[in-house]
This record gives sequence, structure tokens and C-alpha cells, in this order.
Amino acid sequence: MTRTLNRRAIVAGLPLLLAGCAAAPQQVSQLAPQPLMLPDAASPYGPIDTEPFPVRALDLNKVDPDLLRQQVAYNGPYAVGTVIVSIPERRLLLVQPGGSAIRYAVGVGRDEALNFRGSAVIGRKAEWPNWTPTASMIQSMPRYQAYAGGMPGGADNPLGPRALYLYRDNQDTHFRLHGTIDPRSIGKAVSSGCIRLFNQDIIDLYNRVPVGAPLVVLQG
Repeated sequence: MTRTLNRRAIVAGLPLLLAGCAAAPQQVSQLAPQPLMLPDAASPYGPIDTEPFPVRALDLNKVDPDLLRQQVAYNGPYAVGTVIVSIPERRLLLVQPGGSAIRYAVGVGRDEALNFRGSAVIGRKAEWPNWTPTASMIQSMPRYQAYAGGMPGGADNPLGPRALYLYRDNQDTHFRLHGTIDPRSIGKAVSSGCIRLFNQDIIDLYNRVPVGAPLVVLQG
């Protein structure tokens, strides 16, 4: 595998059916016109009603199928259990045994995502995490002043149902992997934010990745 997740290193398979992270609405790209059913509870992207707050089904009519979770071939240099984030390709891999990986689509921040590269570890995990906007976010979007002391976890919290916190040298980098209240942002570089996944995907990743797991962010 090269330093990017290119088509030579990753072959798509079948779907497996920061302290200041937020999402901004974006227009959805045009998709094929065939009708798609709203996923049911048995679907990987169906509603989840076993959480403290509801997790809505993903409307597959508005999502490019390539953005859905997939099992892919992997022959790169990173060990099993490593989380690999490719900022340019808006994809995240979790390396699996046997020459494979689970691939998730991600959304990245316009600027914040470019400020982090290289290795880290998952230093902390949280369910329904609190969200606190940064000072720069409050300055650019004064409505966030109401949450300067933090917003409790919940269905309207920009971090979604889960967050994984990246650490270096036992210090929080203020860079996170988290869910989203705007699934249209997945696969794009928009908003003030860290690395966002569909809510069903961040729950799946959270359940698979332990504290201490290695992570690498590739910028090119």
C-alpha cells in the first residue's frame, strides 16, 4: 500500500450490511434514479432503538452506495487493528486479519483535518459525548456561544452517538472520530470538524476498536 488508499491497494468488495467538531449542511450529489427502501432494523443502516437517544435510519435514497461500509482487500504495511484515515480520499480503514479491511466513508473539516497527520492512538472512547465549540468557532459562528460550557450528549449533539479521541504522548490532540447530525457531509470536506462517520458506522467502529489501538492519518 502507498501512502494513499488508492485502487491498487484497495479493491472494493460487497457492503457489510476535537473539542470543536461540528457539521454543516451540504447539497447531496445526484444518484441513480432506482428506488431504495429505507433500511429496517435488521439492516446495518437501519434505526437503532436500544440507545439512550434514537439513532435514525440512513436514507439510502440520498446516499451514494460507495459511501456505505464495505469489506475490502488490503495488502498495505499496517498491522491488524490499525485505523487508517486518508484525508484526500475521505475514507477510513480498519485493518482486519487475512488481508482485508473494513472501509468506512468519512467527512473531514475544511481546515481542521489538514492540521493533523501521522500516528496517534485511541486514547479515550465515549458514548453520547459532550461537545464544546472552540473559541475560533464561537468567533466565526456566534450562535455557538450558548454552548461555550459544553453541550450534553444527545440526538442533536454534533458529535453523534460515539467519539474516539486521538492521543499522542498521553496527551489529547483535540482530534476526534465521531458521528454526525448531517449525513450529507460524509465523503466531503465541509464544516468545522474532525473526522465524521455515519452514526451507524461510528457505533460499529467504536465496538471494534479498543482504547490503545494505533491510528495513522494520511494527508497525501
